[in-house]
Amino acid sequence: MSMTICEVLLPSAHFNGESTLPSLYEMSNVQGLTRSALDEDDELFVGYGFLPSIFPYKMQDLYDRSEELTPYIGVILENQYLKALFLPELGGRLWSLYDKVAGKHLLYDNPVVRPCNLAVRNAWLAGGIEFNCGMVGHHPFTCSRIHAAETKLEDGTPVLRMYEYERIRACVYQMDFFLPEDSRQLFGRMRIVNPTADTVPMYWWTNMAVRENPEARDVIDATETYNNRGGMVGKNPVPYDGGIDITYPSNNPVAIDYFWKIPKTSRKYTAYINREGYGFFQTSTPRLQGRKLFVWGQGEGGKRWQEFLTRDGHDGRYVEIQAGVAHTQYECLPMPPKTAWEWLEAYGAISADPAKVHGDWADCRAEVNRQLEALIPAEKLEDLLTATKPMALSPAATQICYGSAWGKLENLRREKNGEPSVCPHLDFGELTEAESPWLTLMETGAMEQPADKNRPPVSWMLQKEWTAMLETSAPCHEKYLHLAAVYMAERRLRDADEALTEALSFAVTPIALFLKAQVYRMKDDLNAAADTALEALALLPSDVSLCRQALALALRAKKYDAIMAAFESAPTAVQADGRVAMTYAFALLRIGKIAEAEAVLWRDGGLSVTDIREGEISLTSLYMEIEKTKAAAEGIDPEASDIDVPRRFDFRMNVPKKK
Repeated sequence: MSMTICEVLLPSAHFNGESTLPSLYEMSNVQGLTRSALDEDDELFVGYGFLPSIFPYKMQDLYDRSEELTPYIGVILENQYLKALFLPELGGRLWSLYDKVAGKHLLYDNPVVRPCNLAVRNAWLAGGIEFNCGMVGHHPFTCSRIHAAETKLEDGTPVLRMYEYERIRACVYQMDFFLPEDSRQLFGRMRIVNPTADTVPMYWWTNMAVRENPEARDVIDATETYNNRGGMVGKNPVPYDGGIDITYPSNNPVAIDYFWKIPKTSRKYTAYINREGYGFFQTSTPRLQGRKLFVWGQGEGGKRWQEFLTRDGHDGRYVEIQAGVAHTQYECLPMPPKTAWEWLEAYGAISADPAKVHGDWADCRAEVNRQLEALIPAEKLEDLLTATKPMALSPAATQICYGSAWGKLENLRREKNGEPSVCPHLDFGELTEAESPWLTLMETGAMEQPADKNRPPVSWMLQKEWTAMLETSAPCHEKYLHLAAVYMAERRLRDADEALTEALSFAVTPIALFLKAQVYRMKDDLNAAADTALEALALLPSDVSLCRQALALALRAKKYDAIMAAFESAPTAVQADGRVAMTYAFALLRIGKIAEAEAVLWRDGGLSVTDIREGEISLTSLYMEIEKTKAAAEGIDPEASDIDVPRRFDFRMNVPKKK
């Protein structure tokens, strides 16, 4: 057994920092549902814990699609059976898991670090295993560096510890990974701490990507599944639904989620097993009660999405099998005050009788249960969880890298107010520029005054204790700017409007105007929203984040001439942005400049909108609208199904494969 800290060179996009704007526009999750057709005994918290925005986090949406070899901190856990590579700088992702005995990769290994817009802060990566805590969706740290340290078990087995302070739930999550010398499984000991006096909505899902195999079966101990059809959360039978065996992921024609309804008394696991009876499995102690299958489907949009998530020329086909604390991702669970939730996960290779695995569903489940019990008895998982608790509560010996310092700031606040520290055994590092204004507020009772008023704030804050400090602080532009953002995040629009009036009385700044535009937007005054956002852009024309938002509002308000004027006077770097250019193309199209719109669409061989959102078909719609407009000029009115959308523009996830 060994633990090695190394440098890993990976072809990587440039992340280019964070958006300059507060993220007060609505979150977009495909799981964002509240309608339910469930039975009274299902006891799901459908819709509980959903957030209107990801504020105070800023978006990670400025990345490109380059492939420059980039060094990342890697941590390898290895024994005679397995080799696991973790990347703390990419959210602690388990990048690869290699079965040394079979000579096979157990996970889908993405050959590039290519962020795309699927996470709550936008940037997300396909491949490996991702660990999500806090709120519904791919969590805020999936493309960020988190804290990593080295510790060990009582017998000397090395442990990789990774952890972070999550600001919206004001909680800490901690992951301790270890691979004992004689173990055929990698273990992850997980811990979430709610140190507050409030019950908070809590979410956790472990997302595992496995290379798609058309003959592989996803095995879980369930005979029903929760899913969403037509915007309604309901149930369907397993394995057959609609005439197909849905436990073979490649049978599903379009993108879909299946949340398996696993009985309380059944073992919690998921296994993806090929025709020869070999595959990957994950199992856990009962706290992690939910399991999920996600497929992109066999349609053109699903294929395009998987290609888009990886390097050119690589099909990127994979399946996601997942495990969560709730039954579905349509819900969070209420976590009591001053509570810790803990569980143990195990990951590894499984071999089973192929005839049984690919035969009758009851026989399949029984066979996998038998093999799992032989590999790692459920009782052993419970015993190991208990035995490793002293390690989980002890300080680490060596720090590998630091994540954010918000946990440090929270402990300084608690110290000043005579409250106990959050997770005193964890080292949250030293404060950085992001936390500095809030330390100043706490120590002086006033916000820092920036030298350049047009420079956007380096960070934002939502936590109620800090809001109270802001409300009693000395009057200044920054005080009211931050209060306006907080009130907007809480949907207190009247209070936000009043705070902005005060802020603008001190100084007219781009961010104050942007916030004012958001207030107008939330009041459904699109004309005023667009005009105010464009006024903000005029003060900071080189800001890509601001240009994207201003032009998007102008498009909704049908201010096509204003979009064209803003785009054509923008710096070259702003015009190069794919989303900005797409909005410009829509404006050209809407005023009848079809050829010019088409030229933008096909620039550089085809417009690339790097941050196109999961489920978003804007680029597809632009192509189809251009084609329909061209056809109409010739007296033709084609059906949407008659338009052959080029693969590079087709992101429709719910359109089946063409026959």
